[in-house]
Amino acid sequence: MNDDTLPAPAVAYFSMEIALRDDIPSFSGGLGVLAGDHLRAAADLGIDMVGVTLLYRQGYFRQRIDDAGRQTEEPVAWDPETALEPLDLKATVHMSGRDVAVRPWRFVIRGAGGHAVPVLLLDTDLDTNDDEDRAITDQLYGGDLDHRLRQEAVLGLGGMAVLEELGWGTVPTLHMNEGHSALLTLAALRDTTGPDHKPNEEAVAAVRSRCVFTTHTPVPAGHDRFPEPLVRAVLGDPLASELGTLGCLSEGELNMTRLGMFFARFVNAVSVRHGEVSRSMFPGEPIRTVTNGVHGATWVAPSVAELFDRHLEGWRRNNAMLRSALAIPLDELQAAHDTAKTRLVDLVSQRTGVRLDPTAFTLGIARRAAVYKRLDLLLRHPERLRAVADRFGPMQIVYSGKAHPRDDPGKDAIVRVHEQAKALVGSVGFVYLEDYSLEVAKVLCAGADLWVNTPIRPYEASGTSGMKAALNGVPSLSVLDGWWVEGELEGVTGWSIGDRSDPVDDDADAGELYDKLGGVIAPLFFEQPSAFRDVGRFAIALNGSYFNTERMVREYATVAYGASVCPP
Repeated sequence: MNDDTLPAPAVAYFSMEIALRDDIPSFSGGLGVLAGDHLRAAADLGIDMVGVTLLYRQGYFRQRIDDAGRQTEEPVAWDPETALEPLDLKATVHMSGRDVAVRPWRFVIRGAGGHAVPVLLLDTDLDTNDDEDRAITDQLYGGDLDHRLRQEAVLGLGGMAVLEELGWGTVPTLHMNEGHSALLTLAALRDTTGPDHKPNEEAVAAVRSRCVFTTHTPVPAGHDRFPEPLVRAVLGDPLASELGTLGCLSEGELNMTRLGMFFARFVNAVSVRHGEVSRSMFPGEPIRTVTNGVHGATWVAPSVAELFDRHLEGWRRNNAMLRSALAIPLDELQAAHDTAKTRLVDLVSQRTGVRLDPTAFTLGIARRAAVYKRLDLLLRHPERLRAVADRFGPMQIVYSGKAHPRDDPGKDAIVRVHEQAKALVGSVGFVYLEDYSLEVAKVLCAGADLWVNTPIRPYEASGTSGMKAALNGVPSLSVLDGWWVEGELEGVTGWSIGDRSDPVDDDADAGELYDKLGGVIAPLFFEQPSAFRDVGRFAIALNGSYFNTERMVREYATVAYGASVCPP
């Protein structure tokens, strides 16, 4: 099938998850949100790109949290026909000894200038498939290793087959956003080899000339590995044998990251610090860095966007203009933030019945509830938070974030946060917003007064929530890891916790956090509000003008895609 309504893409961007809208539950968190922002920036820049992901009939999950902080999960009820366009074509993936039909649905992202970037969401819930195969695309990150490998085969092999059906089989650049889609390299290889499908150096070089690979995971356990017997059972002996011939079945397993890197002409990490960590994990790999960003027009609150429109005309299509935010009067920035904060107060009231104090110093903490994120570090010694509030003025904390359904330690962290917060009753306000979403993130990142981030170093590959806060003039108090190593200027764009090379010490990090809150940040907020707001203004000018996906995608175009893909 040829689609003559859109130009043939120069780049196909494959990602296990892509955040488009809350009513299209095709994402779980940061990886998907980054992917959505990447495609939005490509649309703004006029790049001919197509996104490829899976359609999840049950989404990730709806999170419910009881008064004790216990998380339960529910499937997401939604109808793809209300949000997506089904395309009248099917492709086939051979796995587990049978053919599995794959149908794409389409969502179109329109850029600031009207340029269109289509996103294809692949679906196996078709009458022609058996029940087991229909369930392949049921839930994001659900099921066992067999289920995961079958999903990744649909994404990589099925995605390439769908592009072929669309007449887009020769897309010049194939961008793998993490290793989940790395099997696309085998499809590209088979298009290059002869009828016997035997890999050779010339064919490998041809595939390598097309592939770009981005890694996001700074811990070995986070990279998908599949045992060789499972690979043979799902992909079949011919493909498994090709992997073996290429040396991509190492020590009896398929490592999807190593497969992607093997075939990539360009490999990158997502922050300077993450690049250092990744090169130590994969010695000898020429891993470069393209630091992540966020999509400005998506994440700036309406009141702040209106302020930018008045003072920084054209900022939506040229985020570098945010560098001139230092010319924005502080009283106008304060008024815009007050409006964003009122939105947060209203959202919390609607969702929980709790009415926050709009004058209180409001700390925002929202991210995946994984142990390394240390969601509970801020509450480690609640008496120290009470002392800050007693000395300077009212404080409140707004939390949000999901734990993976099978991550019991992550779920325990949410319970622990609720238990620790009991010691703050009557002194420091506390609320935990369940079912973290794009909308909650937009309101919380803009409405908080201070963004707090406390991961264990060096496990934060990038972190983008603080970038969203900075765009809105909300400074960060964060561990020096991920993007904050590049974005932090002490007392100028925000504040740091610890040193990037310090050993992990929860008590030491918590102590420095309280010292900064009580000794520097709260006094500034309550006693020198203009100076505090000036830190937020510098966050816009120095962080917002750089840590955005317009700069990020231009950088990919220059160093990875080929500058010709990006119109001047």
